[in-house]
Amino acid sequence: MMNKNIVLGYATLIMIIVGLGLIALGAFRYDDVAGWGFAAVGVGFFAIAWVFNALKGRV
Repeated sequence: MMNKNIVLGYATLIMIIVGLGLIALGAFRYDDVAGWGFAAVGVGFFAIAWVFNALKGRV
């Protein structure tokens, strides 16, 4: 059975993987201004994952 903490843990893991993918796209695929946008969104995904991790155990 999945409780709220397990769901938040999976959401955190997925957000970290997507954030790493976006940062990798910005760093290796797009060399122009679009790369900065991908990297910024990837960092935003890390921030949301940090919040999800902080909420674990409090919900």
